[in-house]
Amino acid sequence: MSQIILASTSPYRRALLEKLGLAFACAAPQADETPYAGEAPRHLVLRLAQEKAQSLAEKYPQHLIIGSDQVCVLDGEITGKPHTEENARQQLMKARGNIVTFYTGLALYNSATGHLQTECEPFDVHFRHLSEQEIDDYIRKERPLNCAGSFKSEGLGIALFERLEGRDPNTLVGLPLIALCQMLRREQCNPLLS
Repeated sequence: MSQIILASTSPYRRALLEKLGLAFACAAPQADETPYAGEAPRHLVLRLAQEKAQSLAEKYPQHLIIGSDQVCVLDGEITGKPHTEENARQQLMKARGNIVTFYTGLALYNSATGHLQTECEPFDVHFRHLSEQEIDDYIRKERPLNCAGSFKSEGLGIALFERLEGRDPNTLVGLPLIALCQMLRREQCNPLLS
């Protein structure tokens, strides 16, 4: 079995991949994450996931390299990480009572064979009608300043939602494990049989 590399330094993606019980290493990918003019969110995350995975091929020539990228879309616009409390407040004010769609691009690149698999997983988050006090208290308690959409669904952020819709809840955190397991099995790497 080829060694697995996660082309990410995200602690969230690392924790998700650990669920599969496979040995892997993490490495920082090289990819310019600037969207192209007019690039659709689905195309953006697929392109970046592929670029991240393939950017490590020379350093890891006999490996299965996993790349992933995610964007949050509200009212047709990509919403990034807030970085400040005020930006987080604005994002959550805009999201309340709305549906926010997360698009997560996933790529698995076999650097030995050149075989590339990609998939884009959408995930819809239906926000409750939140009061300004709820938003302010949430930001103060959880400090979601480095999270796209200004929330952590694996934490207190779950209290912001009316419902979640998607094939795989791991997608929301940043790594669609159901799709990844399908890709790994195509590369003769089955987490259940390892």
